[in-house]
Amino acid sequence: MAQLQRLAVTATQICDRTIDLTREQQHYLNRVLRLQTGDRFIAIDGRGHWWSAVLEERETGLFASIAEEIAVNRELPVEVTLMAALPKGNGFDEVVRQAVELGVASIMPVTSDRTLLKPSSQKVARWKRIAAEAVEQSERQIVPTILDPVSFNIAVKDCGQKYRFMCVARGENRHLWDCLIGSFEPPFVGAVSPCPPPAGGELSIVIAVGPEGGWTEGEVERAIEFGFEAVSLGSRILRAVTAPIVALSLVSAAFEKC
Repeated sequence: MAQLQRLAVTATQICDRTIDLTREQQHYLNRVLRLQTGDRFIAIDGRGHWWSAVLEERETGLFASIAEEIAVNRELPVEVTLMAALPKGNGFDEVVRQAVELGVASIMPVTSDRTLLKPSSQKVARWKRIAAEAVEQSERQIVPTILDPVSFNIAVKDCGQKYRFMCVARGENRHLWDCLIGSFEPPFVGAVSPCPPPAGGELSIVIAVGPEGGWTEGEVERAIEFGFEAVSLGSRILRAVTAPIVALSLVSAAFEKC
């Protein structure tokens, strides 16, 4: 199939094999991408489906008709939640973008003892738009969930994932990579061992990364109380916007090296 542009749509836009495009989507397809009526693009509903769609026109504007479903599998075989303390400025924009590219299933913004940013509803809406754009760019099937910001204490207390890792900059902690290749069945044997089984709702991981200055000792102790394991990302001190990308890259390498 020729390389086609991708567009994330919502399930509510689809009815009877027709996609009701928003004004912004019409502008993007027609004015930005320069698509004309009759041209094809890929519609992604964010729930695992891809369709080949044809741009059409009616009196009220542009819409799309679904030609056929496209079978793809671009998701990680494990469900990963990124629990990230909010960095200062607009740093979280890039965290969201790159985390989505690396296959994260959901992102939980957290306010911690050292968090300076006061998130607003406008910020959350922006992060959701960035996530949708990153899905289009990285050819994913699923648009990750961007949760509303919560306090650190609530985040660790309500965590439901089976495997819980907290990235800590200093201390004698196991490296995250060693945890990933040693914690799951079937076990890894070196770098060429079989990968863990697909998630299927059963294999889920949460990775917590801190803000500028890292987690406080109290926060680390609190997380451990709720089943988190303190882990290392290496001997160097990483920026708050770098650590999530390193952690998720390790997860991607571990579970996609099949």
